[in-house]
Amino acid sequence: MVLYGGSPRAPVVLLNEKVVARLGRDIAATGRLAEAAIELALRGLARYALILNDLGIDDIEVVATAAVREADNGPKFLRQIELLGLAPRLLSGEEEARTSAMGVIGAFPGGAGVVADLGGGSLELVQISGGQCTIGSSLPLGTLRLPEIRGDSPADTRRAAAKILKAAGWGDATGGALYLVGGTWRAMATYAMAESRHPLSDPHGFELSAEAALELACTLAQADPSDLHKSPRISSLRSASMPDAAALLMALVKKLEPDRIVFSSWGLREGLLYDRLEPFAQEQDPLLAGVAVFSASRGCPPTLAARVAAWTVGALPAHAKGSERLRLAATMLALASMQSEPNLRTAQAIDWALQKRWIAIDAAGRAVLAAAVCGNANKRDLPPGLRQLAPADALDDAAGWGLAIRLCRRLGALSRKSLQSSRIEISEGKLILTLEQSHSALLGAPNEKDLRLLAEHLGLTSEVRVVADSE
Repeated sequence: MVLYGGSPRAPVVLLNEKVVARLGRDIAATGRLAEAAIELALRGLARYALILNDLGIDDIEVVATAAVREADNGPKFLRQIELLGLAPRLLSGEEEARTSAMGVIGAFPGGAGVVADLGGGSLELVQISGGQCTIGSSLPLGTLRLPEIRGDSPADTRRAAAKILKAAGWGDATGGALYLVGGTWRAMATYAMAESRHPLSDPHGFELSAEAALELACTLAQADPSDLHKSPRISSLRSASMPDAAALLMALVKKLEPDRIVFSSWGLREGLLYDRLEPFAQEQDPLLAGVAVFSASRGCPPTLAARVAAWTVGALPAHAKGSERLRLAATMLALASMQSEPNLRTAQAIDWALQKRWIAIDAAGRAVLAAAVCGNANKRDLPPGLRQLAPADALDDAAGWGLAIRLCRRLGALSRKSLQSSRIEISEGKLILTLEQSHSALLGAPNEKDLRLLAEHLGLTSEVRVVADSE
């Protein structure tokens, strides 16, 4: 059960619980859902139904997937769920694949390639491009089914999986990205990030080249699950299924020949939400939608951030113009951080930029946000790892954004009148701050220092001009 809040375009998780019932564990042998698994699942669902009722939540989606779809006693199980006051919807294999694909489309606007959603009972494959997806396939290659094709070696398991992929029409190269959805895939990403000492912690959006993914899969396919479980972020459930899933990944990469692998935390559940949005809502920028709601709850409404971003645009060198979505997101986070205690705000804002699950931003973009909030705090030494994520010139530009935000907010406490009565611009090799006569007293020693710091960062000299109010 996942409860969502925040922006509909970039929903955030308010509560997340799960019961690992392993409903499909006996389907291959008996064709039925195991009775003990049913009992455990119904107990969990009864708890969820009670919580939802107590919280007064009435917008509820309940879906069942491969295990219930394939089991002889699946219809009976659904009727038992209905008796709890829930309204389960059984997804077909094609619907399950499409819904997972919509989750990836929502998380990676403009993404193109193949979505591979690995669940317990099945593997869903569907091709995406231009915000649309083809008819998907549901294959019996879920983590609970992979042991059925396990061979004497990972290579045997890979060949068995490859045979099933080819028979289902997935035997040729597709190009584009391979988007991996599912907890076992994410555990593999977590392992790879830890091994490479990656500066970020969230596997969502983590990328590997096809060659690096094959190398990772080869390592994990031969690993002992007990060794994998030693990682504090990999559960025993995930570590047990990782070697077989790794062999499957080898088959996918060799057959589909993607140009890169992308791990996605958005899948079926988020696809259910994204798919029901109106087209205009789907077109919203999910990064800005998410950051706007987050920052507004921390004292920075989007309208204020937009005014500050408009004021500071005059301090951008010509080559730096064109990154407005990142600059606006950085402005929102920088201003929101000022509502925290002074001893917390900078470290907290850096964590927001680097570790919080934003959508539609890559690792380099996160580093840019972090560099901007450092500039806002006049923190000259960037955190370790940023230069591993983004080019030096991009980080340098972002630090300048932050210094401009700092000047803007400290000049007149972000009052509307102070923003209207002043402007910043680059002209003739100078950074010029212009003030109307009525607001010339805004300029104090701290602002002069802020102006000088920004000018030095840009390689310019600074100048202050006072003009008549009519100008």
